[in-house]
Amino acid sequence: MLEAHHFTAAAKRKGSYALPEQFDGKVNQPVLHQTIRAQLNNQRQGTAKTKTRGEVSGGNRKPWRQKGTGRARQGSTRAPNWPGGGKVFGPIPRSYHTGIPRKVRQLARASALNARANEGQIYVIEALEFEKPKTSQMAEMLEQLELSGRKVLVLTSDHRPEVYLSARNIPRVEVMAYGEASALDLMWADALVVEEAAVGGHAIRGSGGAKATTREKRAKKAAAAKKPAAAKPKAKRPAAKKKPAAKPAKKKDKSDA
Repeated sequence: MLEAHHFTAAAKRKGSYALPEQFDGKVNQPVLHQTIRAQLNNQRQGTAKTKTRGEVSGGNRKPWRQKGTGRARQGSTRAPNWPGGGKVFGPIPRSYHTGIPRKVRQLARASALNARANEGQIYVIEALEFEKPKTSQMAEMLEQLELSGRKVLVLTSDHRPEVYLSARNIPRVEVMAYGEASALDLMWADALVVEEAAVGGHAIRGSGGAKATTREKRAKKAAAAKKPAAAKPKAKRPAAKKKPAAKPAKKKDKSDA
């Protein structure tokens, strides 16, 4: 069972969130690569166009006679080797559409979600409470989640125009419904902010005292650094042992000599 960060509607850390069963942690790299390449191909317009020698203007007559000038024979000034001539094998309008089976798309989307869950980049929020479009409210929420300046994809439970308009002017932040996010959208973002009603799953009980966020850890370190260090009492040295006094040497008696 994979877990995600859990936050209240006010973007305050609540604990951990157990993701539903479809988050099994398996990432199919070949399918994910194939699907993303197909989606990028389908975004191409295919309108690039160059003119061949039959489409450029001019060149109706031979520039000089075939023989006698000492120069190479030329039939038209619109040949590819002439300035302003036609292009050889240039691009022409075409369709880059790449079809991909529905089940392959579904597997790629599940792999993208599992990849973000394995990295710990899914942030489940209780609800996105936006009464009206307000960019400052969205920016403040992202700052509290420590996601400012990153590529963030906000996934709502349904179509929420007020949430979309609140994030429209914030660079590198996109909003869409959870069911509409493709594998390309999920892999584009560095972090996913998802509503509870969209992702399913349940909160883990007893996880209210979850690990402190990086912001809280920094605040604690700064507060500890400001406090003056308490002076430690000097330890008393043990008293040195007194050496016993040397006994005086006995004087020799002259009578013994």
